[in-house]
Amino acid sequence: MAKKAASFAALGGLVFSTDAGRHCPDCSQPVAACICKQTAIPAGDGIARVRRESKGRGGKTVTTITGVPLAEDALKDLATSLKKRCGTGGALKDGVIEIQGDHVELLLAELIKHGFKAKKSGG
Repeated sequence: MAKKAASFAALGGLVFSTDAGRHCPDCSQPVAACICKQTAIPAGDGIARVRRESKGRGGKTVTTITGVPLAEDALKDLATSLKKRCGTGGALKDGVIEIQGDHVELLLAELIKHGFKAKKSGG
Protein backbone atom coordinates (compact mmCIF):
# COMPACT_ATOMS: atom_id res chain seq x y z
CA MET A 1 0.00 0.00 0.00
CA ALA A 2 1.34 3.44 -0.97
CA LYS A 3 2.12 6.01 1.66
CA LYS A 4 0.26 9.31 1.62
CA ALA A 5 2.32 12.48 1.18
CA ALA A 6 2.22 14.68 4.24
CA SER A 7 2.85 18.01 2.45
CA PHE A 8 3.04 19.65 -0.97
CA ALA A 9 6.82 19.68 -0.77
CA ALA A 10 6.79 15.90 -0.48
CA LEU A 11 4.98 15.66 -3.83
CA GLY A 12 8.10 16.82 -5.63
CA GLY A 13 7.22 20.18 -7.15
CA LEU A 14 4.52 21.46 -9.45
CA VAL A 15 1.10 19.91 -9.01
CA PHE A 16 -1.06 22.03 -11.34
CA SER A 17 -0.49 24.99 -13.61
CA THR A 18 -2.87 27.02 -15.78
CA ASP A 19 -0.31 28.97 -17.78
CA ALA A 20 0.13 26.36 -20.54
CA GLY A 21 -3.47 25.62 -21.52
CA ARG A 22 -4.33 23.44 -24.53
CA HIS A 23 -1.94 23.29 -27.47
CA CYS A 24 -2.44 22.36 -31.11
CA PRO A 25 -0.70 19.03 -31.82
CA ASP A 26 0.44 20.22 -35.27
CA CYS A 27 2.00 23.62 -34.58
CA SER A 28 2.31 23.48 -30.73
CA GLN A 29 0.69 26.92 -30.44
CA PRO A 30 -2.17 27.55 -27.99
CA VAL A 31 -5.47 26.50 -29.59
CA ALA A 32 -6.75 30.09 -29.68
CA ALA A 33 -3.66 31.25 -31.61
CA CYS A 34 -3.32 28.18 -33.84
CA ILE A 35 -2.36 29.13 -37.39
CA CYS A 36 -2.47 25.73 -39.06
CA LYS A 37 -6.30 25.48 -39.01
CA GLN A 38 -6.75 29.00 -40.38
CA THR A 39 -4.66 28.41 -43.47
CA ALA A 40 -5.53 24.78 -44.22
CA ILE A 41 -7.70 24.47 -47.31
CA PRO A 42 -9.24 21.03 -47.70
CA ALA A 43 -8.03 18.95 -50.62
CA GLY A 44 -10.58 18.25 -53.33
CA ASP A 45 -11.60 19.11 -56.85
CA GLY A 46 -12.79 22.62 -55.94
CA ILE A 47 -16.45 21.99 -56.76
CA ALA A 48 -19.03 22.74 -54.08
CA ARG A 49 -21.69 20.03 -54.02
CA VAL A 50 -25.16 20.95 -52.78
CA ARG A 51 -27.61 18.21 -51.80
CA ARG A 52 -30.82 17.73 -49.87
CA GLU A 53 -30.73 15.19 -47.04
CA SER A 54 -33.22 13.92 -44.50
CA LYS A 55 -31.72 10.59 -43.51
CA GLY A 56 -30.91 10.26 -39.82
CA ARG A 57 -32.50 13.60 -38.93
CA GLY A 58 -35.92 12.52 -37.76
CA GLY A 59 -37.54 13.31 -41.11
CA LYS A 60 -36.32 16.92 -41.10
CA THR A 61 -34.90 18.16 -44.39
CA VAL A 62 -31.42 19.71 -44.41
CA THR A 63 -29.43 21.09 -47.35
CA THR A 64 -25.73 20.25 -47.11
CA ILE A 65 -22.82 21.87 -48.94
CA THR A 66 -19.54 19.96 -49.19
CA GLY A 67 -16.25 20.56 -50.97
CA VAL A 68 -16.07 24.33 -50.64
CA PRO A 69 -12.36 25.23 -51.06
CA LEU A 70 -12.04 27.65 -48.13
CA ALA A 71 -10.17 27.77 -44.83
CA GLU A 72 -12.11 27.26 -41.59
CA ASP A 73 -12.67 30.95 -40.76
CA ALA A 74 -13.76 31.88 -44.28
CA LEU A 75 -16.03 28.83 -44.38
CA LYS A 76 -17.68 29.95 -41.15
CA ASP A 77 -18.32 33.41 -42.63
CA LEU A 78 -19.76 31.86 -45.81
CA ALA A 79 -22.06 29.61 -43.75
CA THR A 80 -23.31 32.63 -41.81
CA SER A 81 -24.09 34.60 -44.96
CA LEU A 82 -25.86 31.61 -46.56
CA LYS A 83 -27.98 31.07 -43.46
CA LYS A 84 -28.97 34.75 -43.48
CA ARG A 85 -29.83 34.57 -47.20
CA CYS A 86 -32.09 31.56 -46.63
CA GLY A 87 -33.56 32.99 -43.44
CA THR A 88 -33.01 29.74 -41.54
CA GLY A 89 -30.65 28.18 -39.06
CA GLY A 90 -27.87 25.77 -39.72
CA ALA A 91 -24.44 24.60 -38.67
CA LEU A 92 -20.89 24.04 -39.82
CA LYS A 93 -19.72 20.52 -38.94
CA ASP A 94 -16.37 19.10 -40.08
CA GLY A 95 -16.19 21.34 -43.15
CA VAL A 96 -19.80 20.61 -44.19
CA ILE A 97 -22.28 23.48 -44.18
CA GLU A 98 -25.77 22.38 -43.10
CA ILE A 99 -28.73 24.68 -43.79
CA GLN A 100 -32.14 23.80 -42.37
CA GLY A 101 -34.80 23.21 -45.00
CA ASP A 102 -34.82 22.53 -48.75
CA HIS A 103 -32.86 25.42 -50.33
CA VAL A 104 -30.86 23.64 -53.04
CA GLU A 105 -31.64 25.99 -55.94
CA LEU A 106 -31.21 29.17 -53.88
CA LEU A 107 -27.88 27.96 -52.46
CA LEU A 108 -26.61 26.96 -55.91
CA ALA A 109 -27.32 30.47 -57.19
CA GLU A 110 -25.69 32.07 -54.14
CA LEU A 111 -22.53 29.97 -54.38
CA ILE A 112 -22.16 30.79 -58.09
CA LYS A 113 -22.70 34.47 -57.23
CA HIS A 114 -19.88 34.20 -54.65
CA GLY A 115 -17.62 32.85 -57.41
CA PHE A 116 -17.55 29.11 -56.59
CA LYS A 117 -18.10 26.24 -58.97
CA ALA A 118 -21.22 24.57 -57.63
CA LYS A 119 -23.38 21.70 -58.74
CA LYS A 120 -26.36 19.77 -57.48
CA SER A 121 -25.55 16.37 -56.01
CA GLY A 122 -27.83 13.43 -55.25
CA GLY A 123 -31.41 12.96 -56.30
